Amino acid sequence: MIISPADRLDLTAYHDTLHIIDPFLWTGHVTGVVGLLLESAGPAAAVGDFCHVMASSGRLIRTQVVGFRDGRVLSMPLEETGGLQLGDTIVARGEESRVPVGKALLGRVLDGFGLPIDGLGPIKGDTTYDLYSQPPGPLDRKEIREPLVTGIRAIDSLLPCGKGQRIGLFGGSGVGKSTLLGSMSRHNFADVSVIALIGERNREVRGFIENELGPEGLARSILVVATSDRPAPLRIRACFVALAIAEYFRDQGADVLLVMDSVTRLAMAQREIGLAAGEPPSQKGYTPSVFNLLPKIFERAGSFPKGSITGFFTVLVEGDDFNEPICDAVRAILDGHIILSRELGAAGHYPAIDILQSVSRLASQVSTPQQKASAQKVREAMAAYHRAQDLILLGAYAQGSNQKLDAAIRARSQLEDFLRQEAHAKSTQDDTLARLTQLASALA
Repeated sequence: MIISPADRLDLTAYHDTLHIIDPFLWTGHVTGVVGLLLESAGPAAAVGDFCHVMASSGRLIRTQVVGFRDGRVLSMPLEETGGLQLGDTIVARGEESRVPVGKALLGRVLDGFGLPIDGLGPIKGDTTYDLYSQPPGPLDRKEIREPLVTGIRAIDSLLPCGKGQRIGLFGGSGVGKSTLLGSMSRHNFADVSVIALIGERNREVRGFIENELGPEGLARSILVVATSDRPAPLRIRACFVALAIAEYFRDQGADVLLVMDSVTRLAMAQREIGLAAGEPPSQKGYTPSVFNLLPKIFERAGSFPKGSITGFFTVLVEGDDFNEPICDAVRAILDGHIILSRELGAAGHYPAIDILQSVSRLASQVSTPQQKASAQKVREAMAAYHRAQDLILLGAYAQGSNQKLDAAIRARSQLEDFLRQEAHAKSTQDDTLARLTQLASALA
């Protein structure tokens, strides 16, 4: 039997009708709190839905459903649970899975609920977007051909990115990930930047806005912030709020830069939820839901008929182990990775990008033939120098043994000067490509 569109059930109208007929279907009562989980009898809600607990103390506590056990609903509070009592009423709020969006968001700082925290007053959205919409299908995407200029010479020349590409920034703590993100957000040629700071320290948020982003970058950016002291579900919700905002501007025809710092802390929040809900731990304690969550986030970026979402996602590498589970999983999904080296950072080399270990999988599609040829020469010279570095430093290398290596040694200072760039400096695409061509000529 084929059901025509006119005969399909309108689920929204169905739920509204049920609520009128039996309002108690959407309410329940608290039966217990164990660790991070709130257990309740009812309401009728699905995993991922939001609820409100009307505490006897007069507080309204928002929660998110994470599972079910023995006929009870398990949810995690998004706020402090002080004043919560046994038997308090809990109400399902399906509309909480949408967030108001609009052009008035530009230049504002929001929390995980999508509410302003910058003291500049309320924001009136033009419409609302679903937080958990499905990623567009593979045939709904455009091929990525147009380069996205970041203003960072090392990236635009040797690791070029396209509009709609998804790139991971991998590095340990203190190697300059946030500084590099701030520079790209301030100098890139995207129309709008949506920046999600997930699990960051409280003191770093203002520092990022004032020092890394600056007034120029903030004017065309939206920040969504959920610091490390916020509950795990709120940190994850903040990520989806940023995605929904990016999708709104994409649908307006804009080229959006989506910056997420960091994926590792997002994975830790999901691990916290999964373990509390009874999921079995796997590698390093990460639960299966963590690896299920990552593609749902990354695949919402891309190039589409109306606009594009270019994603830069930072990965905090624990113990500088680039083969740990989250690093491996993220590298396998994204369209390239930029490795930040602690050794270069310690030497005062900014940005501390390890060019030889970094890859942009779409470099050949967004580069001109001349840029590809010049970049290949530079990479070959860097690789030759790296292989013979110990011999060179010991004075054991005899000049004239290898012509390519001789050229790499002569141009070493010129190459380092090209790859170094002050955090607040901006390099135009014409200047970057001209210097790349000049450097490649010196290596010929």
